[in-house]
Amino acid sequence: MLRLAPALLATLLVLPVGAGLLMVLLPAFGYLPALGGDAVSLAPWRMLFDHPGLGRSVAVSYASGLVSTLLALAIVVLFLAASRGTWLDRGIRRLVSPLLAIPHAAVAFGLAFLMAPSGLLARWISPGLTGWERPPDWLIVNDPLGLSLMAGLVLKEAPFLLLMCLAALPQLRPEQGVTLARSLGYSPSIAWLKAVLPALYPLIRLPVYAVIAYATSVVDMAMILGPTLPPTLSVSILTWFNDPDLEQRFMASAGAVLQLGVTLAALLTWWLGEQATKRLGYHWVVNGVRRRGSLAITLGGRGLLGMTTLLVLSALAGLAVFSVAGFWRFPDALPGSFTLDHWQRVLPTVATPLLNTLSVGLAATLIAAVLVVATLESATRNQLPPRAGQWLLYLPLMVPQVAFLFGLVVAAESLGLGPQWSLVMVAHLLFVVPYLYLSLAEAYRRLDPRWLQVAHSLGASPWRAFWQIRLPLLLAPLLTACAVSLAVSIGQYLPTLLLGGGRVPTITTEAVAMASGGSRRLMAVLALLQALLPFIGFSLALLIPRLIWARRRNMRGVA
Repeated sequence: MLRLAPALLATLLVLPVGAGLLMVLLPAFGYLPALGGDAVSLAPWRMLFDHPGLGRSVAVSYASGLVSTLLALAIVVLFLAASRGTWLDRGIRRLVSPLLAIPHAAVAFGLAFLMAPSGLLARWISPGLTGWERPPDWLIVNDPLGLSLMAGLVLKEAPFLLLMCLAALPQLRPEQGVTLARSLGYSPSIAWLKAVLPALYPLIRLPVYAVIAYATSVVDMAMILGPTLPPTLSVSILTWFNDPDLEQRFMASAGAVLQLGVTLAALLTWWLGEQATKRLGYHWVVNGVRRRGSLAITLGGRGLLGMTTLLVLSALAGLAVFSVAGFWRFPDALPGSFTLDHWQRVLPTVATPLLNTLSVGLAATLIAAVLVVATLESATRNQLPPRAGQWLLYLPLMVPQVAFLFGLVVAAESLGLGPQWSLVMVAHLLFVVPYLYLSLAEAYRRLDPRWLQVAHSLGASPWRAFWQIRLPLLLAPLLTACAVSLAVSIGQYLPTLLLGGGRVPTITTEAVAMASGGSRRLMAVLALLQALLPFIGFSLALLIPRLIWARRRNMRGVA
């Protein structure tokens, strides 16, 4: 049975994505007999291209994907080059998984409350530094260029790229390369960039591509921070799909295919940029410059990621303040009074969304943990290469959600499967599995094999050694990976909305729905609840191993 785990995992990742793409491609060319489309036609594309504002929607989606990824990657690379071995490096490493676990919508709401003309930043500097007695008439959130959306994407994607870099670095032994370069007179930051980065980037190329795919097609953050007239392409597609006029489904399918094309265009542009950087960067690597620019790299590397982390934490603090704020006139830095009325209004209404959020997340995480652990154990016993078939993990992350989830809805309807809890759970599983695997794989491979060799020498079977040696030693990283996966499930908006058809509400869908015009205080309560759930998961992941091994200091497992 263990040998079947890799095949089952690959099938789980490939089959739904392939079926979804097929079932969105057919309606895009007018073929969907259930809605009267009995012949292939270009009418959906004519409707799509006649839609006002389409060009601007495409341009904002394309630009937000490339710009936000470039900024996030630059912040991470400069940080790793400048902060190796410092107290900031150690602190950020501890925070990276919790920061990654904060749902996208929660960060978007917090950033909106922080940057809005009447938000926390404007209040903290007014009227002393600005002279403002009233909020300025500036369009900061939902700006037409999508700058606030790009800022939100950078805040969320920088922790993901940092986690991927930290997972890949042990394979390179970067200390040796940096030490050798420093012996030749290079400064620490220049040494890292010239000796480590060229070998590191190929290992994180797929995660970078996944970030581009997500950023070009994100829906929940775009609804909260992105432009509105016109919105990004992914938000427009969702609007057409939910239109009461079922004819709009054909145009929505054409838009989903166009979104796939926009993502591929962004990926192609990035690849061309890689080739240009490779050629130009070679001359910089070998030019012999040892210290020029090292101070700017050090200041930028430590300051940018520190500022990014501070912004995320400030955004969460802003959510907490708004959730208990009473009367709060501008430009007062703090509310004139505090109240729990907003929590009392929201909590009685979120019992069902909260139950759905936890049940779907826990079920998807448990199934994913079983599949991933079985796959890793099979690969370890068969001594497969560490990165064999790893590109499959990124398939659901690199294909835009809107490009195949609409097709999954059509496929489910064709099979007579209406919106239901099980479909939502399976959809979440598609995105939970990659994150759980990526979070656990390195710790699994780094476990000293001599532990198992000792167990086998004492007569233990492979399964007994797994249950009594490997699993206890890997308890801490396994629970941390499960906490990350649970957070990923909690943050899923589009799979829940489409496969649940509005019948499986979660905290995330309720929070994003309120973004269209609800009370700012109530939005803060929902967003804070959404952020608190992953925090509880991470707290349990840290606490449980400490309780289990409280009297066994040497049983702390693999960090």
